[in-house]
Formats: sequence, C-alpha cells, structure tokens
Amino acid sequence: MAVLPIRIMGDPVLHSPAASVDEITDEVRTLVADMFETMDAAPGVGLAAPQVGVGLRIYTYSYPDDDGAPWRGVIINPELWMRPLDPGEPDPDDEAEGCLSFPGERFPLRRSDEVLVTGIDLAGAPVRIQIDGWRARIMQHEFDHLDGILYVDRLGDGDWKTVQKIARKRGWGRPGSSWTPGIDDLDA
Repeated sequence: MAVLPIRIMGDPVLHSPAASVDEITDEVRTLVADMFETMDAAPGVGLAAPQVGVGLRIYTYSYPDDDGAPWRGVIINPELWMRPLDPGEPDPDDEAEGCLSFPGERFPLRRSDEVLVTGIDLAGAPVRIQIDGWRARIMQHEFDHLDGILYVDRLGDGDWKTVQKIARKRGWGRPGSSWTPGIDDLDA
C-alpha cells in the first residue's frame, strides 16, 4: 500500500466526470487499498479516485457510526438518491465541510440530510446504504467528486470569491497541483 498524492482544485481529473469500473481487477484492488491508506494519512473521512488522479467511479469512506464504532467502506459505480434539501442558508457551525482537494479550508454548504447509495464493493457484491446526518454529507461530497464537482463549486457567490482568492494566493486552480499526506505540510 502507498500514500498517493492528492490532486488540488484545478487539476483536470477533478473537474471531469469519472468513468464506470467495468471489471474489478488487481489494479482496482490496489488502488482501493492505496486510497484507504491515503485517506487515513490525510486524515480524511472520504476519498474519491479522481482525487488521487484516477478517473474511475470509486470512493472510500470512514467515519464513526452512531455508537462510535468504525463505519468504513468502498463503493464502486455508486448511484445516489437524496431527500430534497431543507430550504434556507447553511448553518456555518453545523454545515461547514472541507475537502482534501481544497485543503485547510472549510465553508458552509447545505446538503440533503438523508441519502440512499447503491453500488458494488470490491468483491462485486451489491452495496445499499441508507444514511442520514454527517454520513449522508460524506456520501454526497464523495459522489460529487465522481461527477467532476468540488464542494467549492456549489458555494454561493461570496464564498466562491473567497475560494478564488485563496486558490490564487496558494497557486492552485491549475493542472498538476497536488499534496502528499505525511510529506507536505498542508492541513486538510
């Protein structure tokens, strides 16, 4: 297993829809193992294959369940259904999220409070997850990556302008920007 470089906003793989996985090969299994290693090293609660430069519809996740036990897995070729969003502005304290592909920053974003995700796991077995709360947010965030959407793309005008200023200041927003957990000094 290896910790992989994480692509930063502006890299083309992050802004393009990912391709379906046709077959679960040893290469896919190695990628998933490396994604878990990278996600844990970052540390993060989810990681999509495009974030490590691979344009495939795969994401990993890791977060405690309601009892504090590990809730961890991988979903390949996911489909996502969401409950409609509650109207209003996001709460900056309860609805702020961050992203390993825009490290060190958090912005409030309204997300659906409940989702259903289906797909397959590494063994090719069906996966069906119906979840709410913060874990639903993780599923939406990672699914967005597979469609070439970063959470900062969903922000309102004021926060979007702040994102642009941060990206310019840090030299992001162009192809080839990345950071490697455990090597580069970035806070995700």
